[in-house]
Amino acid sequence: MPLADLLRSFQPLRNPIGFGVSDFIELTVAALLILLALISRRWLEPYARRFAPKTGWCMLLLAALPVALRLALLPHHPVPTPDIYDEFGHLLVADTLRHFRLANPAHPLHQFFETFFVLQQPTYSSIYPIGQGLAMALGRMIFGIPWAGVLLATAAFCSLCYWMLCGWTTPLWSLLGGLLAIVEFGPLNQWMNSYWGGALSATAGCLVFGALPRLHKSAHSRDAALLGLGLGLQLLTRPYEFIFLLASTVLFLFINVRKITRLAPALLVLLPAIALSLLQNKQVTGSWTMIPYTLSQYQYGVPAALTFQSNPVPHNDLTPQQQLDYRMQLAFRPSGPETIATYLTRLAYRVRFYRFFFLVPLYLIFAAFFFAIRESRFAWVALTLFIFPLGVNFFPAFQFHYIAAVTCLFVLVSVTGLQQLSRLKIAGYQVGSDAARLIVFLCAIHFIFWYGLHIFDTADFSIALRRYETWDVINHANPERRIAVNHNLANIPGKLLIFVRYSPQHIFQDEWVYNAADIDHSPTVWARDLGAVENQKLQHYYPDRSVWLLEPDVRPPKLTRYEPEPPAPMPPSTPLRLEQVR
Repeated sequence: MPLADLLRSFQPLRNPIGFGVSDFIELTVAALLILLALISRRWLEPYARRFAPKTGWCMLLLAALPVALRLALLPHHPVPTPDIYDEFGHLLVADTLRHFRLANPAHPLHQFFETFFVLQQPTYSSIYPIGQGLAMALGRMIFGIPWAGVLLATAAFCSLCYWMLCGWTTPLWSLLGGLLAIVEFGPLNQWMNSYWGGALSATAGCLVFGALPRLHKSAHSRDAALLGLGLGLQLLTRPYEFIFLLASTVLFLFINVRKITRLAPALLVLLPAIALSLLQNKQVTGSWTMIPYTLSQYQYGVPAALTFQSNPVPHNDLTPQQQLDYRMQLAFRPSGPETIATYLTRLAYRVRFYRFFFLVPLYLIFAAFFFAIRESRFAWVALTLFIFPLGVNFFPAFQFHYIAAVTCLFVLVSVTGLQQLSRLKIAGYQVGSDAARLIVFLCAIHFIFWYGLHIFDTADFSIALRRYETWDVINHANPERRIAVNHNLANIPGKLLIFVRYSPQHIFQDEWVYNAADIDHSPTVWARDLGAVENQKLQHYYPDRSVWLLEPDVRPPKLTRYEPEPPAPMPPSTPLRLEQVR
């Protein structure tokens, strides 16, 4: 009997008699535990010990594995389609860089193209720094799609996580940490299945936190240059969090590296990133010191300011959707002035989100890590992991990629805790190694189980079990409406102009007006419907385009030929009487 038919025959979970979903989960976990126990000591561990010191081969394996595993899921989980306006902002950066420029000229009819997190004046540009866009631009130029840049960033992070760990522990434990990075941040993770970013900042953290212990031991120029590369990459990706990465770096160097002159290569590598960041400011905003993010706050009042700053006030006329977004951003902030109480309340609330960085079995080894804090280097790790949440807590809202730079330190905490646990002895017996091995097995089972379900994504048993999946984020159908509309547009010949008309009940986050860096030469131009009279201006500007109307709030979205609404009839005139004139 085929496996799918066998599993389909299982009784529902509510039936106390028979084989249910929970029984299947328990059976699978038990079977995988037995399998791993049988093959681990005899085959896996001896081979891993021989393979782990081969740095080049390990890094190659850890780079290829997450990409291969994600590509294997393409039949059921296709290339992600962007749907959140942050994603479109980063894609605009990528497309702008693909044209070998940092900003685009302002469009003469820019009022039709107003959208979220995109400046229209003095240039047409995204508000984001160039780091994430640079990775996606490279992916598009090499492989034809921006998502390839996301895959490359994930591959770099998983590979460099092993390299970073080699500066802190043995090659075998470092290889385990690299595999944990794949399990936690690989094919089932949000960072690999969206365009929001995370892996690139995590890669920057690997370079920094891998270079520091090596500089402490030998202070080679290569390690100093890698330190500068990591800092520069973080500056270009997450400028605000760069402050905390630099602070923790300075603290480590102050304690452990006495000869500052050995750090000259780091400064030389960091300087181009600083220059590029300043140049982007100049090209986008017209000022060397004003970042696009700040100009957006001045013009549109978004994104929300840090909690100790005053609320930004928009100086541009906002669309109805932008007005709602502005009010939403204000709602993220405390109703009154920031106080220690509001700050600590927000900090305590966000602790739950750190589940993103740890599989549940790894919670069991947190206490073991604290035994390592007796060493000053691990005390510094704990302090760094304390600094980042404190600094990021000034953001009114929280996203996982805000602290992505310390992701490899979270992996280091896991590996160090397992290493400490493996040394535990009770009554003279080495029981800790078996306990550590069991936790590793549970992490492996977690990944094998859920990844396997996505391989058989359309099977009944997979659909039944996925309701219990937590924290894995992978696209099943993508934004179906957007995909359907794009498919219909691809079948229309020639260049297109699409007016987007929202209903009064439109959900403002569901934005459709996003354009490429070179609007005039794009196959499809998306524009806001500003009414028949105003729309004529854009129609005259694009006389060679067929004009269509999209109504995305209709279910399904309605795409029709654009027919201008006739002007409203004049009210009937009342004849004047002679008495009225008098």
